[in-house]
Amino acid sequence: MDKELIHQFIQSALAEDVGDGDHTSLSTILPGTQGKAQLLVKEDGIIAGVELALEIFKEVDPQLNVEVFINDGEAVKVKDVVLTVSGSVHSILKAERLVLNCMQRMSGIATRTHEIVEMLEHTGTKVLDTRKTTPGVRYLEKWAVRIGGGVNHRFGLYDMILIKDNHVDYSGGIKNAINNAHQYLQEQNKKLQIEIEVRNLEELEEVLHTGGVDRILLDNFTPDMICQAISLNEGRYVTEASGGITPDNILDYASCGVDYISVGALTHSVKSLDLSLKAVKA
Repeated sequence: MDKELIHQFIQSALAEDVGDGDHTSLSTILPGTQGKAQLLVKEDGIIAGVELALEIFKEVDPQLNVEVFINDGEAVKVKDVVLTVSGSVHSILKAERLVLNCMQRMSGIATRTHEIVEMLEHTGTKVLDTRKTTPGVRYLEKWAVRIGGGVNHRFGLYDMILIKDNHVDYSGGIKNAINNAHQYLQEQNKKLQIEIEVRNLEELEEVLHTGGVDRILLDNFTPDMICQAISLNEGRYVTEASGGITPDNILDYASCGVDYISVGALTHSVKSLDLSLKAVKA
């Protein structure tokens, strides 16, 4: 966990939500009121965000006492209690929505990732996320992918060179794009992996002839084309498949022997897992 990044995120999220005060709680509940709440599971899945929740509660009020019963990455079912939190009721209610928003989103991502990882369990193919994330919470979403058993692709534009179709077209072709990338890295004294996207088998053959890359992204290939591509590659470069891949056909792609399958839907259109934080009445 990147503590500094998480701290900044929590501070920003609380400022957005609380503003100059939780006036509903302040107006209805007497100061100093103590209480307890439990985080309940309302839908089967994989829990994620527990570690983050602990940081949120600590940031809101270091005096809150949190007892964790189910950890990140564990399977949960309806009516399970993930954790309890006790202490100032004002503090519990201030943290409630941020904890739930984060954990529901992260658990939905972890659950979906876990489902796909399980489908590919007996293949050598790993599941990758993408940059198709919610602005401002990419770190949390990619964290959730890891909790679900997936693998993170590049985090941003700065930690890898990924030459996509637009880069190829604007630079005047595959060879130019690859050569330009190497020249740039040398001039900037940077060491970054280079991945290049290909749109068809002809472009793949051009990349194989040119060389100078670490990974090849096979974009919008059919399963038959993927199999042909893997055969042409002959294990020279790491391969990744993306585009048009669904739970219904993902095994067809994995069975060809592709190293990675990237799934944007893990983060851009996942359904949150239903959770709630409910008061424990004395």
